[in-house]
Amino acid sequence: MKKLSFKDVLRSIAFPRDYLSFFSKLLYLVIIALSLSACKKDGGGGELTGDYYFSARLDGRKIDFHTVNFQGSGADGRFEHIVVGGYETSYPTSGGPVPPSLDFEIWKLGGNITPGSYATPAEQKMIARYAVQKSDGTLLYNTSFANDIFTLKIESISKTGIKGTFSGTLRNMAGQSISVSEGSFNLPYKTIVNP
Repeated sequence: MKKLSFKDVLRSIAFPRDYLSFFSKLLYLVIIALSLSACKKDGGGGELTGDYYFSARLDGRKIDFHTVNFQGSGADGRFEHIVVGGYETSYPTSGGPVPPSLDFEIWKLGGNITPGSYATPAEQKMIARYAVQKSDGTLLYNTSFANDIFTLKIESISKTGIKGTFSGTLRNMAGQSISVSEGSFNLPYKTIVNP
């Protein structure tokens, strides 16, 4: 009895040409379907299926912010740090002046940022900032120059997003202030909104 090698066995199997063509088309279809499904994002951080926004009145001027983002970090599924911010207009992609920006940030290392009210100066690891880029530097208004009150009310926060309201006063080093009112936000987690 003659021993057949693996090559001999493969040669002895005759696949019709149409069968191979069908098999390769089916394989390509499966690869394309898997590729497309891998790109789809669930409601946990990427797919923009809701009404997302970040807006406020600054000294009475209504602004719907652009290039808005909510990010956070922490251990064991907790939020020990969050930051929410955006720009008055779209961020320039090819140079040019950076538009004014508004953001707020809370740190609770070892703690957990949950739904509730947070306010400066009582919340010592919280800051709100409004930055205006000028040719001679940045004009910064924030909550650390004085004991002005800035209040943040978080209605909901999770790895899918954050929702709430804010208002208060921001001040620059010269003592000039900006009133922030009617602030509201509803943002997905780690996804840029309104580029």
